[in-house]
Amino acid sequence: MKIIEITESKKQYLELLLLADEQEKMIDRYLNKGRMYVLDDNGIKCECVVTNEGNGVLEIKNIATAPEYQGKGYAKALIDFIVEKYGEQYAILQVGTGDSPLTIPFYEKCGFVRSRIIPHFFTENYDHPIYEDGIQLVDMVYLQRKL
Repeated sequence: MKIIEITESKKQYLELLLLADEQEKMIDRYLNKGRMYVLDDNGIKCECVVTNEGNGVLEIKNIATAPEYQGKGYAKALIDFIVEKYGEQYAILQVGTGDSPLTIPFYEKCGFVRSRIIPHFFTENYDHPIYEDGIQLVDMVYLQRKL
């Protein structure tokens, strides 16, 4: 298993990126300014994009694992890599996600705690309703962990 930084042609991973962020226009807002990593384990299994948000905060903007490989620890391995790589440069690692029973427990298991909510983020910023596990996402939940 190896983790590779992608510096060019990031859109070649659009199928994976869209698993975590359903609207390409939203992905375009952070993809070029972010640092992208893919996890290769006999093929690309997972991707992650992080951005410098200033004031010592690094944000996971997108993290996704191919559906057939979910639950096998690939996303956690990428988060562990990010923590190790950037732990000396940043004070906080944060992530914003929908209030979903699929994602919140995963981040909590990775050491994140809820920090704030942005009401109506998904309904005001996406051109279609987004559902996860049958629940419409409305608010953005931010979680953080100290580095």
